[in-house]
Amino acid sequence: MSTVQSSVRLQAVPPIMLGSAIYAFGLHYFVISNELMEGGITGIALLLNYIFQFPPSLTTFLINVPLFGLGWKFLGKESMIYSIAGTLSLSFFLWIMEWLIKYQWIVPFRSQHDYFLATAYAGLTLGTGLGIVFRFGGTTGGSDIIARIGQKWKGWSMGQVILIFDGLVIGSALFFIPKEKILYTFVAVFITSKVIDIIIEGAYAARAFTIITDHAEKLVEAITAETDRGATILPAIGGYSKLNKNIVYCVVYRQEMKRLKDLTRSIDPSAFIIINEVHDVLGEGFKPE
Repeated sequence: MSTVQSSVRLQAVPPIMLGSAIYAFGLHYFVISNELMEGGITGIALLLNYIFQFPPSLTTFLINVPLFGLGWKFLGKESMIYSIAGTLSLSFFLWIMEWLIKYQWIVPFRSQHDYFLATAYAGLTLGTGLGIVFRFGGTTGGSDIIARIGQKWKGWSMGQVILIFDGLVIGSALFFIPKEKILYTFVAVFITSKVIDIIIEGAYAARAFTIITDHAEKLVEAITAETDRGATILPAIGGYSKLNKNIVYCVVYRQEMKRLKDLTRSIDPSAFIIINEVHDVLGEGFKPE
């Protein structure tokens, strides 16, 4: 292993630990204190805690151990190193939270009637924690490993995979948890999934312009001069007219959309413009690799 690779791995560990700490905080402060549920392996650990008072820090780790082999096979050694770091960090911070709550260093948020605030902040904190862990290549075990496998091999959204998988686990908790709290839990899980996708993809959300125009070269020159963005000219043939056409392809941030549309209309009022959402952009002018 090269020194550079070792350095990259070490740099990813602190953010993974930070994400695990945020997740552990949200789990104890908002979820467990209000007897809400979670999905995946964490949800199973919560059920064991509600029924038998088993500490989540221990059960989460023990249940996740067999999944390491699955992740090692499909995600590879490097990803599993991050996953093991995330799982160990989660168990450690869950234990820290248990200790702090036991000795009343932290008083969890408990709602007596309306669980909406607990639900909303649970989704926000859990999603933020998991999103940070995922963004730096780690997982906290359980459904996270399955979600990463789905993303790597099928291109599925990690948030959506977790939403479906967690729904199955939460649904089985109907035998032990009041229906009202299960419904609130589904809201929290939905918020969590959206926050995960925003942190992984949305921070660099951009728009891709596909512009069919008879003035491609002039438009590209104007884009380069007035927006400081690059653009690519793609040759094409009209499907109906069979005439040669040029397509200008350009990616800009959302706040630059109006400027590019106005610029295109000023050069070619009849240009055909297609705008697509882009979640991740690597390269000059955007984020580095």
